[in-house]
Parts: sequence; C-alpha cells; structure tokens
Amino acid sequence: MERGFRYLEHTADVYVEAWGPGLSEAFEEAAKAMYNVMTDLSRVEARDEFLVEASGFDKESLLYDWLERLLEIHDVHGYFLCRFRVLEIGKGPDGLRLCGVAWGEQADPVRHEFLTYVKSPTYSLMEIVEGDGRVTLRFVLDI
Repeated sequence: MERGFRYLEHTADVYVEAWGPGLSEAFEEAAKAMYNVMTDLSRVEARDEFLVEASGFDKESLLYDWLERLLEIHDVHGYFLCRFRVLEIGKGPDGLRLCGVAWGEQADPVRHEFLTYVKSPTYSLMEIVEGDGRVTLRFVLDI
C-alpha cells in the first residue's frame, strides 16, 4: 500500500496531509513531513538513534504528542531526524501510548540547509480518516 505526504494550501502555516496503510505508517510519514519542512531530508544521515514515547487520550492527541516529542529532539539536542519507525501503538493507563524510534544526526550548517523553523504541531484542522485500507492524517504545523 502506498504511503507518503504532501503539503496542502494554508495562508500562514504548513498544512500537512500524510497517509499510509495503517496508523503507524501514517504517523511515520507525518514525522517525515514535519522534518522535511525544516531541512532537505536527503542530506541527513541516520547516524544516531532515539527512543521516542508518546501518549494521548485519543488518536489526535497521540499524533500531537508524537510530533512534539520528535520536535524536542531538534530543539533540545540540535538534531535533524530523517527516519522514523513506530514500533507499537496500544492502550496505556490513561488512553493511548506509542513507542517508536527515530534516527538522524547532529545538525551541521555546512551540510544541512535550515529551511523553516517549526514552532509546534497544532490541533488546527487536525483530522484522522481511516477506511479502505488507508489512514490519512491532516494537521497544521505552526511556523
């Protein structure tokens, strides 16, 4: 099944549509879309690995937390991430939880062009559509 992402029209921020055959794959594509706004992913190497855990009371809040935790890796540690793998999405004590892995490398101004700073994911226009063997996510990134 096809997976990927694209950017939709928005007046001020970045409106993302990401899809995959399942929720995990769609979440992975959403992460790629977010980092692709920040830099050219083809120039980032998967040198270092980060374990990422997220939680939410529903799928939308889980998506928000996943993206926010991935963005923290850039903001706190100065990394660009290029590969993402959702290992598990399941029930947690307070809703849903996600365990995943992300790979990337320390941002290098010589090799990595910094395109756009992403402040945060948002709930604006957020939706998760499941059906016909495909999951589609839509959400806005505040830039």
